[in-house]
Amino acid sequence: MKRLLLLSIVASALWLLPALPAMAVGTAAGTSISNKASVSFVVDTTTVNQESNEVTLQVAEVLDVTLAWQDSSNILAKAEETGKVATFLLTNTGNGSEAFTLTVNNGLGGDQFDPTLSAVYLDANDNGEYDAGTDTLYSAGVNDPVLGSDGAISLFVINDIPAGVNDSDLGKTGLGAAATTGTGAPGTAFPGAGDGGVNAVIGATGAAANDDATLQISAVDVSVVKSQSVVDPYGGSEPMPAAVITYTIEVTASGSGTAKSVTVTDPVPASTTYVEGSLKLDGGSLTTAADGDDGEVTGGAVTARLGDLQDAARTVTFQVTID
Repeated sequence: MKRLLLLSIVASALWLLPALPAMAVGTAAGTSISNKASVSFVVDTTTVNQESNEVTLQVAEVLDVTLAWQDSSNILAKAEETGKVATFLLTNTGNGSEAFTLTVNNGLGGDQFDPTLSAVYLDANDNGEYDAGTDTLYSAGVNDPVLGSDGAISLFVINDIPAGVNDSDLGKTGLGAAATTGTGAPGTAFPGAGDGGVNAVIGATGAAANDDATLQISAVDVSVVKSQSVVDPYGGSEPMPAAVITYTIEVTASGSGTAKSVTVTDPVPASTTYVEGSLKLDGGSLTTAADGDDGEVTGGAVTARLGDLQDAARTVTFQVTID
């Protein structure tokens, strides 16, 4: 019974582990594999040992690749906005070094508009984030990324947004990568084209991969402005112990779109204590407890839920006392 329980726990733990990235295919390209056989036999009463000739081969290079969009959600944009960045990760899952040619396709179906390609950049400092002025502008055939086995690089596709788009419209940008040695049906060989002059063989991916990123029009801007005022125990405005600070947070949504589920979170500052009953939304009181109304003060932070906002403004206020 204990053994079954242990196996169940181990299986559950394995199920919770994150998915591992695709890894390179087996033995490195160019690796020599040598072998010879031996035979022994008896002549009269004498044992004779004899070896065969040695046979040697070199492991062929397998051409394989994966490409995956990295942004966690749709990339929000507005009409005529420029420089919207979509991030992809290119990984060489073959067993040798290979260069990859990149292509962008913004004419994909299933969306409401086509983004306008500005440029593609290679991650020069390997931090996974686009850094203007640091990352390298890509030019096909000039600086195709070269990756060793299991090597990976972040790629940044920069697009501009056309005019005439509507709120919530989607636009897709597709990035493709292909091994410069060749692509095609798995098993296709390119004699002498692999690392060290070995044959290159197309793997399961066809030596090419692609993925799409989605841009979404959000015709709404949300601004948040915070102010404070102080009343000290003597009626002045000195920030001294026992003085009360009133914080005012103004949230404004503008434009034709809707900002959904707007939530304000504000930590109670260190060296202060929240004033019970002071949390208000548009002048109406909210309770401290998480009891079903639109706010609470828990875990040392003030929370107020403003709901969906379209061309509207709401105000949150609360007070603290300086310890």
